[in-house]
Amino acid sequence: MKFLDYFSGIGGGRHGLELAGHECVGFCEADKYAIASYISMYLLTDEQREYLATLPLRQRQKEILKDKYRNGEWFCNDITKLKGIDVPQADIWCFGAPCQSFSVAGRRAGLEGQSGLVGEIFRILRETAEDNRPEWLIYENVKGMFSSNKGFDYFAILAEMDELGYDCQWDTLNSKYFGVPQNRERVYTLGHLRTRGGSAVKIFPLEGTDAEGSVPRINILAHYDGYRRNTQTFDPDGITEALSTCQGGGREHHTIVKIDPDIIVVGHTRLYKGVAKNDKERIFDINGVSSTMRASDYKEPQKVAIPVSHDSAVNKEDGIYVALGNDLIVYAVWYEKYNCYVAIRKLTPRECFRLQGFSDDLYERAEFVNSDTQLYKQSGNAITVPVAYEVGKRLKENESKN
Repeated sequence: MKFLDYFSGIGGGRHGLELAGHECVGFCEADKYAIASYISMYLLTDEQREYLATLPLRQRQKEILKDKYRNGEWFCNDITKLKGIDVPQADIWCFGAPCQSFSVAGRRAGLEGQSGLVGEIFRILRETAEDNRPEWLIYENVKGMFSSNKGFDYFAILAEMDELGYDCQWDTLNSKYFGVPQNRERVYTLGHLRTRGGSAVKIFPLEGTDAEGSVPRINILAHYDGYRRNTQTFDPDGITEALSTCQGGGREHHTIVKIDPDIIVVGHTRLYKGVAKNDKERIFDINGVSSTMRASDYKEPQKVAIPVSHDSAVNKEDGIYVALGNDLIVYAVWYEKYNCYVAIRKLTPRECFRLQGFSDDLYERAEFVNSDTQLYKQSGNAITVPVAYEVGKRLKENESKN
């Protein structure tokens, strides 16, 4: 079936539905950085990419927004100005309107806030003749939508869909059950136009794979620019909490790097659990070393002699500085659970894209036109690809039966 991708972000919904065999005929998005990623990820030709690669990043970001790089695909950047007559015909409308007004982490403005933009979808549907309306609506949003305004906001959305001729069904789907290690619960609401087959169509519930029910976390006392604070860090073998947009305030997601104590050498004297056997040797300390380390900076630990630079004692409570390779030094603390030192680092944008089910190839296409700051934000706002795929697959199976 053909579909339109509203509030598209970087196209997590699009990619999932395309993997399930559906065809995208257009998208709508307001954020220029997300639009740049979207075009780069799905619409550029090889020749266009080669040309854009010759431009500096800032110029590339502006250039890719020109109409020619969409290669004929329908596009709208302001849904509030969109008229029903301007919308191409499609069998599915997929939309994940902004969730901030519904989120328990926000101010809970509900339909009075940004999340009220879902009303624009209903306005456009009212402007569209019933024969031209999509057979399916797919609406994705945060679970906080259920409790927003004591549930009346979600009731109003369902009532609006019903008035427009859609029979609704919904389910709360967690990404961790669909192949990615992320504890991300989202409500999927499906509306089926009752004039296209009655109320017998059943898509939900969807069953995913088994996954751990908890989110493994590691609480480590870490140093940040000269002071200590507890840092909540995720076990690299576990499941993360729902990705955020990482917009500062210490909300970035962290994981750990395990460091074998056998590779730590201080002045050619080994350490045992952070205590130097030769108390004349001290760990190398440098001002401003960040306790967050990017995966791209990580190197296989080597036996490296770390020069003496100050007289502070080395102990488990204070942690140590460890050289990973010849030019990278990280702060590490002893962690009994793993019986080794661990260093804390932020998840990279690439890892965040992976947690949403995007391939490395698609990540690199987004990276081609965006900064790390925007890539973090885009991954946090995205629809998880494997979940969208499962919904799209069920719709495909229903289509084949009719």
